Amino acid sequence: MAKTMTKSQLVRHLAEKAEVTKKTVTGLLDELLNVAVKEAKAKGAFVVPGFGKLRKANRKARMGRNPQTGEAIKIPAKTVVRFRVSKSLKEAVVGKK
Repeated sequence: MAKTMTKSQLVRHLAEKAEVTKKTVTGLLDELLNVAVKEAKAKGAFVVPGFGKLRKANRKARMGRNPQTGEAIKIPAKTVVRFRVSKSLKEAVVGKK
């Protein structure tokens, strides 16, 4: 499997494409992350049009098993973060079915 692009590689690529400084791109990416966290916390969801939707989801308490002993254990309810890829991005990456 190929290595994923690092943040510095992404910043360099975007800076070259937009013809701006790497510092500007880094600031924009950091601010996008800050806004995503703030909105997801406050409203439960954050959408990047054409990219996807970040949302909070509540998991119910459930019964599970300890894989080593097979003993039944209670897994408590908790809040998790989920990301759903937009339909247009998914189709661009994997193709239409």
